[in-house]
Amino acid sequence: MSNRTIIPFGPQHPVLPEPIHLDLVVEDERVIEAIPSFGFIHRGLERLVEKKDFQEFTFVAERVCGICSFIHGMGYCQAVERVMGITLPPRADYLRTFWAELSRIHSHLLWMGLVADAFGFENLFMNSWRIRENILDIVEETTGGRVIFGAAKIGGTRRDVTNDKLKEIGRTLKTIEAELHAITDVFEQDYSVQQRLRGIGILSREDAFDLGAVGPTLRGSGEPMDARCEGYAAYRDIEVEPIVESDCDSYARCMVRIREIYQSFDIIRQVLCRMPDGETEIKVKGYPNGEHFARLEQPRGEVLYYVKGNGTKHLDRFRVRTPTFANIPPLLKMLQGCDLPDVPVIVLTIDPCISCAER
Repeated sequence: MSNRTIIPFGPQHPVLPEPIHLDLVVEDERVIEAIPSFGFIHRGLERLVEKKDFQEFTFVAERVCGICSFIHGMGYCQAVERVMGITLPPRADYLRTFWAELSRIHSHLLWMGLVADAFGFENLFMNSWRIRENILDIVEETTGGRVIFGAAKIGGTRRDVTNDKLKEIGRTLKTIEAELHAITDVFEQDYSVQQRLRGIGILSREDAFDLGAVGPTLRGSGEPMDARCEGYAAYRDIEVEPIVESDCDSYARCMVRIREIYQSFDIIRQVLCRMPDGETEIKVKGYPNGEHFARLEQPRGEVLYYVKGNGTKHLDRFRVRTPTFANIPPLLKMLQGCDLPDVPVIVLTIDPCISCAER
């Protein structure tokens, strides 16, 4: 007689902030299989491309996800600009890269707080988010927003930042980075963190590659793949190396994100040192006619944007493949054979954003 039970996980869960729904097939407390369900918060954003003109749709693209809002808007703009043959002013590319890396830092700090909360480390949770607030203060000061930046536009950026302000921000980031070490040292060395993450949620390099994992989920399994190395925006002028860990477990994915935070600080320093003078936008004439795929690296991993224009102000098609969607099959593999109490932590290690995945 089978002693298997199906336990519904989500869509609301007391630990997990994202409305993900899994049916967990368990024997005693061992997960045998995880079956996902999608569509709980589907919003139909991609259909809006038929009602909003291609300039207005930038604001919709930014609202695909709050945490990754700027890179969503940047990715959409980049795809449309390629269709229209637009070359940005160098300063616009550098400012976009500056805000993209601030987005990566605040997203990873948010994740660090959430995963600490998931295994009951409240002090670590509070301190991770306290430092994140300092990053959001810089974002607010330079863009006017804390969640939706509203800084990217087709043809450049809506805002500029004075060189004096950029120097001041550089000094502030140096202070934030020094303060961050006290938090990341706990993640790297604390016994309770190690107990909840090491050897949990194993995803081999072969499985990660075959199942299409992206971002820290892929690089935590030893695969050096980072879309920033393709050289879009200002990354073509900046040294970027994929951050890789080879232990293939939840702890490895955690370490990838921590090391990427420090890498982002280094990238911002390079951006500030090399920031060119000049305009931040050019005047856009005409309408997009053609199609293009754009690849960018979000905090959660590689994201794809597809746009198709027909020579009018409304696009025919806008399509996004988000990193969470790509990381769901690897997540199901990680959950096979784990203990039931480890499920929320393992789910969090892919840094899921279901709002991203369900447009």
